[in-house]
Amino acid sequence: MNEKLNTIYQAVLDGKMNVVQSAVKDALESGIAGGDILNSSLIPAMGEVGRLFEAGEYFVPEMLIAARAMKSGLEIIKPSLVKSGNKPIGRVAVGTVKGDLHDIGKNLVAMMLEGAGFEIMDLGTDVPPEKFVEAAKTGVNIIGLSALLTTTMTNMETTIKAIETAGLRNQVKIIVGGAPVTAEFARNVGADGFAPDASQAATLAKSLL
Repeated sequence: MNEKLNTIYQAVLDGKMNVVQSAVKDALESGIAGGDILNSSLIPAMGEVGRLFEAGEYFVPEMLIAARAMKSGLEIIKPSLVKSGNKPIGRVAVGTVKGDLHDIGKNLVAMMLEGAGFEIMDLGTDVPPEKFVEAAKTGVNIIGLSALLTTTMTNMETTIKAIETAGLRNQVKIIVGGAPVTAEFARNVGADGFAPDASQAATLAKSLL
């Protein structure tokens, strides 16, 4: 790998945001395309972060710091990606369901998905079913529902039913996650998939495309 690209890759793994930003700017100034930085440094680095997390070598704090570092580099290359017509691999709308204000898990999933090459529409927290329906109408490929409270998990089912009622269910894949959510619950509410953590959410999203 090119030395400049390797520096970016390593800085993402180490969660060094300032190093990522300066290394990305340096790479762009030296003539390396934004798409090459994305595909050769940022996406592979987040893939490795996911692997380390699943192997028990990284934990949520390390994952979060690495994802933030990746995102800071991504912000710098976005204008060049747009200019070169570099298309995301898919579009995902994510949000924490109505009644739930927790956002750390949802934010981490969004960053891991972005690191995997997806374009993200972040709907925030306490999101009513209608807002997810509106997102489905914009042509997103996947909708990600998050809940951290057992009392708000039922709103995942309510949201999926609202998307069905709007006649949009066959146009989107729906994935669910959050501390109390299980694969069995996901099946029972009619979701297309469940991920126990942010790393597996990115893998799941890619498999559903």
